[in-house]
Amino acid sequence: MLRHLFKLIWNKKGAHSLLIIEIWASFMVLFGVLSLIVFNVSNYVEPIGFEYQNVWNVDLASNQDTVEVGGKLERILQRIRSYQNVESASRMSSNTPFSANQMNNSITYKKTSALADHYNTDTDFSKTIDLPMLTGRWYNETDLVSKFIPIVINKKLQEKLFLDENPLGKVIRVDEKVSYKVVGTVDKFKAKGEFMSDNPAMFQMIQKDDSWNSNILIKTKPGTDANFEARLVKDIATMLPGWGIEVSYLTESRKNRHNLTLVPVSIFLIISGFLLTNVALGLFGILNLSIARRKNEIGLRRAMGATEGKVTGQFLGEIWVLATLSMVVGLVFSVQFPLLNVFDIASSIYVTAMIAAVIIIFLIVTLCAWYPSRQASRIHPAVALHEE
Repeated sequence: MLRHLFKLIWNKKGAHSLLIIEIWASFMVLFGVLSLIVFNVSNYVEPIGFEYQNVWNVDLASNQDTVEVGGKLERILQRIRSYQNVESASRMSSNTPFSANQMNNSITYKKTSALADHYNTDTDFSKTIDLPMLTGRWYNETDLVSKFIPIVINKKLQEKLFLDENPLGKVIRVDEKVSYKVVGTVDKFKAKGEFMSDNPAMFQMIQKDDSWNSNILIKTKPGTDANFEARLVKDIATMLPGWGIEVSYLTESRKNRHNLTLVPVSIFLIISGFLLTNVALGLFGILNLSIARRKNEIGLRRAMGATEGKVTGQFLGEIWVLATLSMVVGLVFSVQFPLLNVFDIASSIYVTAMIAAVIIIFLIVTLCAWYPSRQASRIHPAVALHEE
């Protein structure tokens, strides 16, 4: 039976070659879209690692002010902490949670290196965003007199640098001049949102006279409204005349990050849907035309005792063979992604996308071929042979 199907397909290789190319292109597009969807969904189901509700980001820009900038930022921080509406406040670098800014460095332990996101924060950062410790502790004021710069790392960085070794107390380097000492670890820190990967990260303690890290995260009490925001901005403007002041909510920043992820996915889904619809219509039309031209063959098979099920199975078998040929070629291309570790994505994501794409393609071709195949199986042999 299978040999017969290949012979039928080969006899019409000109018409079928275009169909094979269409199915192959649909498979590749579907594989790409599904890889993106599986990647985002697998990231989304993992916990983000910290709390962002009721947390505000105050972005301060010193403009031309260069006089005691670090001291002024510390005074602003103490003023913010004095408000009754504020539970906690913390200074950090510009790459705040859900922002578009990013800072990273390659760090080394022994002969192992890893690229890690770098966050400059103060001693109250973990308290402000409820970032729980996995092992060790968060750095404090007493660490300022330490020989090495105190840092906290996340579990992802620990796995890349230390494997199964306990990282606490270990010294890691960025270059020959800067050395860090690990004082604690946290589990996850997905600063760019739920759809992003849990990248290796390290947190470094801010010096009090530091004048560069001018973002302040504020954890407010539930129910704090815009009246407090207006008062906060007014007080800061009085203390820092001429400075730029921008207040944003992490909940809103999170929505913006989600939109940046969902919009491209939606566009790819529309393109993929359009292509699959065209392929489905093409399959439907080709099968209808094939049936119209092969009525004598169908009638002869029916006259020789072929049942409706066998006729239906023949046409379904032909389209399944075509789809299989197309996807074998597609799998040769798609399997290169996990083998070459393209985009540094886990191989399981690509494998899941391949399997899902194969299933969807087979469902589409089966649905498109079912109705014409059933119509062909119901052709009466006497009518088909009489028309010939």
